[in-house]
Amino acid sequence: MRAAMYYSNSDVRIVDLPKPAVGLGEILVKVRASGICGSDVMEWYRKPKAPLVLGHEIAAEVAVLGAGVTQVAVGDRVFVSHHVPCGACRYCKAGHETVCDTLRTTNFDPGGFAEFVRVPEVNMAHGLYKLPAEVSDDQAVFIEPLACVARGQRLIGLPPGGTVAVLGSGIAGLLHIRLAKAMGAGKLIATDVVDYRKEAAMHSGADVVVDGREDVPAQVRSANGGRLADLVITCTGAPKAIAQGLSSVDRGGKVLFFAPTDPSAKVEVPFNALWREEVTMTSSYGGAPQDIRAAIEFLRTGKVRVDDLVTHRLPLEKAGEGFRLVASAQNSIKVILRP
Repeated sequence: MRAAMYYSNSDVRIVDLPKPAVGLGEILVKVRASGICGSDVMEWYRKPKAPLVLGHEIAAEVAVLGAGVTQVAVGDRVFVSHHVPCGACRYCKAGHETVCDTLRTTNFDPGGFAEFVRVPEVNMAHGLYKLPAEVSDDQAVFIEPLACVARGQRLIGLPPGGTVAVLGSGIAGLLHIRLAKAMGAGKLIATDVVDYRKEAAMHSGADVVVDGREDVPAQVRSANGGRLADLVITCTGAPKAIAQGLSSVDRGGKVLFFAPTDPSAKVEVPFNALWREEVTMTSSYGGAPQDIRAAIEFLRTGKVRVDDLVTHRLPLEKAGEGFRLVASAQNSIKVILRP
């Protein structure tokens, strides 16, 4: 089978690999669509592990059943989670499934940027979801990122009718805007430094879009009747943007750290001000099974619409072009590969 082997953002090679064989309780799926995630182009994270086949946002079709598999049939359309929690450890029981040891050690074989993927037995048990007829293949590639967004908003607690500032209008920021609007947020303020993404933020439902190179806290005040935001969501790992977010939250407000920084990056925290103003801060990573189910329902019902976020559909042979588009973060939103 063909697969896109990642060496770096500028070096993605189409290779031939053996089609994985399935064992007891496993399935082989044929990938119908696979989205390139922003995390796929974080070279500080990916290059030390290269070469490898990436891809975790997939819509697939069951191709081969292993012995003992009864929950799906050949031909069923499915979404499969690449990282799955055990559901039984102390972290899972406390609602922190995404820091579960099992979640951090599970994966596909080899990855979603391939014609076929083997789904291990543990992923079958904790990460297999049949796709409703109402959810297209293109929409299904948003299940994983939308689940991450849903988890973040669930953990931080979206303030009903409150002002939400989303810093960074890449795919995560745009999904945060759309979900927050669908869940009853009041005013939505977004930032970015790329005109293409600022326009996408406005189209996604932001009431005000601010250039991230400006004085963002001052712009938030100006757009919000002199008040800062009730909730700030940082969807970029740029230290300057994170600092802007910490200065854009109102008294008694909340900050959700949604995007990672380069591990060597430093962010100054105005600790005394945050302490005195009773600001709540939390982070979120990944999506738990309940968030994946919620994301599928948001897409099935059209509560969160995503079709217009797909800017490029490319064959697997053009995976290198797709990675360059996502890494440049200019004139693309969601890039989908079709093996």
